[in-house]
Amino acid sequence: MFEFSQYLGFLLFLTILTIGFWLMFFLVGFVQYWIGGALWERYKERKAKKEQSV
Repeated sequence: MFEFSQYLGFLLFLTILTIGFWLMFFLVGFVQYWIGGALWERYKERKAKKEQSV
């Protein structure tokens, strides 16, 4: 049916696929957090600038 080297290749494929999935999952969450923080800081700066000019 399958030889041992094919089995190891399949396990290697699954390992790389799983690592890639979790890395993508982490990066998507981190990028959303980063963009949200940048937008929040920009909002606070504009609000402070508006209050300062009034």
